[in-house]
Amino acid sequence: MTTKKRICTVIIVLVIVCAVCVGGFLVWKKTGKGGSKSSQKVYVQKVSSLNTASDFKLSNCSFLGVVEAQESVDVKYDSSKTVDEILVKNGDSVKKGDKLLTYDVEAINLQLEQAKLEVERLQNEIASNKNQIAELEKEKKNADQDAAVSYTTQILSLQSDNAKNEYDIKAKNVEIKKLEASTKNAYVTASIDGTIKNVKTVDKLQEDGGDVIMQITEEGDYRIKGRFNEQNSKDIMQGASVIVKSRLDDSTWKGEITSVDTSPQKNSGEDMYSYGSSDEMSQSSNYAFYVKPESFDGLMLGQHVLIEIDNGQDTSINKTGIWLYSDFICKDGKKNYVWAKNEDGKIEKRYVEIGQKDEDNGDCEIKSGLEKGDYIAYPDKSIEEGMTATTNEADVSVPPNDLDPNDNTDSDADTEGGDEDIAFDGSGEDGMAIDEDMFASMTDEEIEEYFNKLYGEEENAENADGENADAADADAAFAE
Repeated sequence: MTTKKRICTVIIVLVIVCAVCVGGFLVWKKTGKGGSKSSQKVYVQKVSSLNTASDFKLSNCSFLGVVEAQESVDVKYDSSKTVDEILVKNGDSVKKGDKLLTYDVEAINLQLEQAKLEVERLQNEIASNKNQIAELEKEKKNADQDAAVSYTTQILSLQSDNAKNEYDIKAKNVEIKKLEASTKNAYVTASIDGTIKNVKTVDKLQEDGGDVIMQITEEGDYRIKGRFNEQNSKDIMQGASVIVKSRLDDSTWKGEITSVDTSPQKNSGEDMYSYGSSDEMSQSSNYAFYVKPESFDGLMLGQHVLIEIDNGQDTSINKTGIWLYSDFICKDGKKNYVWAKNEDGKIEKRYVEIGQKDEDNGDCEIKSGLEKGDYIAYPDKSIEEGMTATTNEADVSVPPNDLDPNDNTDSDADTEGGDEDIAFDGSGEDGMAIDEDMFASMTDEEIEEYFNKLYGEEENAENADGENADAADADAAFAE
């Protein structure tokens, strides 16, 4: 191959290589890291939606509650008995099983004696009738036909009387058993621990026409009623420790779940717990549970509260304002910043001041630098200032980063044998710049001289291999 042909071949190859490199560079610039920062979009979220402060927010272990009056139990008396004595008065504290009132046992005993005498009378009457029936049967055998009919009528009448008396005896025996039980239980006892209220006299009862003689209200002025649904029922059990949080301030109370009502609660549009759906199949059944706080100081009847299962969380931290998970915070030396959307819709470093930290929950307080209406991005090693912020995840061009958000190293560089990012700068293998326009203004001699310099070492190697003669002939022909 002549030197001229070799030179032309090299030029063509270089032009093709340049075209491929330039084309690849343009594609890489458009789709890859080399793209314009302003054209790359970063997903941002509103701070208020990321705020972990507990103000009016429910977690998986939080339930709505309301302070209500303690449970009251109506104490009814047996109107078939005579009240002998009321043993308690308004305001008395009683324990379960304490006697509240007694009935008149003498009156009960009198009724019992009368019932027993009645049974005895009926039994004597049955015995007497049986004797008469036996005598009539004997006489009937010796009587004529007309007299026999009369005897038969008398016998049937006596047998009917005996059947009625036997029934009355059974009824009286039931009454006797009840009266005997009444003499043994001639009093009414308290069914719960509590305080006596609304005690009525017998005259007042007769005047009102009711049978509730008093009420027992559970100890304490209030209790807290919470509600849970079938999906989080596993968190609610009697005896579980809870933390009650005020929705008015940062007050908290320790407490315990005293009872769980497994009867479904009624939903209504005005119910604070209602899901607001009229479709039965789309609703979740609600159930009630009751909490007894260690103290009622600061609680008001009807006050709405939050109830959290006590898992040992730190209640000394009052989360108000803005709290973010620490993953959103990046480090710039000793300064802290977040990737935030600025007024122009671009990503910027927004320096923030950090306050309290909740190590258990993994979040921290943002004292300054952010407002609840701002938008921020989850840190990624590819994010740079000037990129465009978007709230549409489909528009995102910066992929999620699985590495440490503060790790700004190239992941490929850490991978053995990984591809490197190559930026084409228009240089040849020896670092000399290649300019295509340069060849257009050069003569053949200048082009030959240029490539002789560029590939001089290769020419020397060819001469060493015995190709010197061919190269000399090619040079002479090129000179002519």
